[in-house]
Amino acid sequence: MKEFRPARKRIAVTVGESVRILRELHEYSQSELARRTGIPQATLSAIENDRVRLGVERAKKLARALRCHPAVLVFPGWDVARNSAA
Repeated sequence: MKEFRPARKRIAVTVGESVRILRELHEYSQSELARRTGIPQATLSAIENDRVRLGVERAKKLARALRCHPAVLVFPGWDVARNSAA
């Protein structure tokens, strides 16, 4: 398997973009995600457009609804290989 190398990150993703990408992958509208999380649709729009900070509690609610770890939403550009202490 030495002829293969890991893919490299091509673009930077903001917190809002990570929320939008995961929402769209689940085929949820903002209204549907608002219903599932209790976060108003207008607030979700503001988060996706990086006008409002996500925050820990919102990240937990969104992560539960989008079936991911909150860190995926809060730290979308984190590179484990580059930032690990090992």
